Amino acid sequence: MNKNIIIGVLIPFLGTSLGAAMVYLMKNELSNKVQKSLAGFAAGVMVAASIWSLIIPGMDMVENQMGRMAWIPAVIGFAVGIAFLLFLDNVIPHQHVDSNVPEGPKSSSMRKTTMMVLAVIIHNIPEGMAVGVSFAGVLAGETNIAMASAIVLSIGIAIQNFPEGAIISMPLKSQGIGKHKAFGMGVFSGAVEPMAAIITILLSQIMIPILPYLLSFAAGAMLYVVVEELIPEATGEGKDHTNLGTIWFSVGFSVMMILDVMLG
Repeated sequence: MNKNIIIGVLIPFLGTSLGAAMVYLMKNELSNKVQKSLAGFAAGVMVAASIWSLIIPGMDMVENQMGRMAWIPAVIGFAVGIAFLLFLDNVIPHQHVDSNVPEGPKSSSMRKTTMMVLAVIIHNIPEGMAVGVSFAGVLAGETNIAMASAIVLSIGIAIQNFPEGAIISMPLKSQGIGKHKAFGMGVFSGAVEPMAAIITILLSQIMIPILPYLLSFAAGAMLYVVVEELIPEATGEGKDHTNLGTIWFSVGFSVMMILDVMLG
C-alpha cells in the first residue's frame, strides 16, 4: 500500500479528531441551530460524494461492457448497501445525540454515552468503506478512478467528519464527562473509518471484478445514514423545525461537487 493511499485513508480520521478537539476550545455545548446546520452540511457532502465519487464512477467502469445496462451493478450494489446499514441499525444498540430513545436491541447494561458513540460508529463504517473502495479502484488500475478523485472523496468526508467529531464530544462534556475522555471517545468513534477502509481495500484486491458493485454499495450505505439520521436531525420537527439544515445541505452538496469536478 503506497504512501498516498495511507495518507488518503487517514484524512477522514483526522477530520473527526480535529472536530473532537473542539471540546478543549469551546466552553458550552453546541447550540441546536449549529448542530442542525452541521448535520445539513454533512448530509450535503455525503450525497454529493455518493453520486460523483461512487455511483457515477461505478457505472463508468462497466459502460464499455454493459452499455445501457450499466445501471445494473449500481442498483444492485446500492440496494445491498441500504440493506447492510439497515441490518446494523437493528442489531447494534445505539442512541443518537439528539434523541432520548435508544435504538436497536434493548441493552440495560449499556450507558447512554456508549450507545451515543456506537451510533457514530455505525455512521462511520460506510464512510470508511467508501474511501477504501475508491482507493481500491485506483490500485486496480483498470478503472476510471484517479488518485485525485479518491483523495477528494477523503477530503470531502473529512470535512463532514469535523462537525461530527464536535457533535459527539461536546454533548459528552456537557453531560459531566471530562474533556480528555470526551475527546478520546470522539476520536475512538472515528477510528473505525481507517479500519473499514483498509479492510475494504484488502478485500477488493481479491474481488476486483465486483468493484462497481462495491462502489454503489458504499453509496447506498452512506445515503442510508443521510436519509435515516442526518436529514431528520438537520430539519427537525414541530417547534424545532428550521430551514438552516436545508440551507447548509445545499452548501455541503455544492462544496463537495465543486471539489470533485475541479480536482477529480
